[in-house]
Amino acid sequence: MSTHIAAEAGQVAPRILLPGDPLRARWIAENFLDGAECYNEVRGMLGFTGTYRGERVSVQGTGMGQPSLSIYVNELIREYAVQQLVRVGSCGALTERLAMRDVVIAQAAATDSAMNSHRFEGFHYPATADFTLLRRAVEAAEAAGSTHLVGSIFSSDSFYHDRTDLTDRLVEFGVLAVEMEAAELYTLAARHDRAALAVCTVSDHLVTGAMTTSQEREQTFGDMVTIALDAMLATPLRS
Repeated sequence: MSTHIAAEAGQVAPRILLPGDPLRARWIAENFLDGAECYNEVRGMLGFTGTYRGERVSVQGTGMGQPSLSIYVNELIREYAVQQLVRVGSCGALTERLAMRDVVIAQAAATDSAMNSHRFEGFHYPATADFTLLRRAVEAAEAAGSTHLVGSIFSSDSFYHDRTDLTDRLVEFGVLAVEMEAAELYTLAARHDRAALAVCTVSDHLVTGAMTTSQEREQTFGDMVTIALDAMLATPLRS
């Protein structure tokens, strides 16, 4: 049992999905996992373990932003020896190449967060996905016929960003979408020799102004969940 996760030893599977919203974690457990049981309710950040196609998989809410995600990922890795961590979250499209509900598979994450600035004392760390998980996710998306793009995303520390001119500059350099967690996930996975990936669904569009409801974000983004689950099961666990 850790500070923020009440699971006992063995209750968390080596493969885990990480939605920000704990209610999405419950929805995933109820709709994608067989025999799911809740192992965590601390601070309302729900966690469940069940099976998918016969393999044990967990799903754990992480909250919003990199500091919150960092707490859960650190504890999942250090206390529960989780090996594969895939974020399944929402993102805002920064380009008309993406439409609402398209899936973004993030090969790398830029960030304005100070977390890596502090870690690396001013150096700029390249926060990147695990290649095998990335490749398997692309294969799963193609097999499912899911509309998707692979590329870089921006992990912002601010939901309401004051400098839209900087966002425009990121788009000029090929960044597809904005969210708030992936850069820290990729950094921690690299630090502890774990495999990580972010698979996100476009929930709002910063170019067109389109957006989904909170209930839609919680309960209807199933394509990314299936892609993430299939990618994990197709990726061998590290010994």
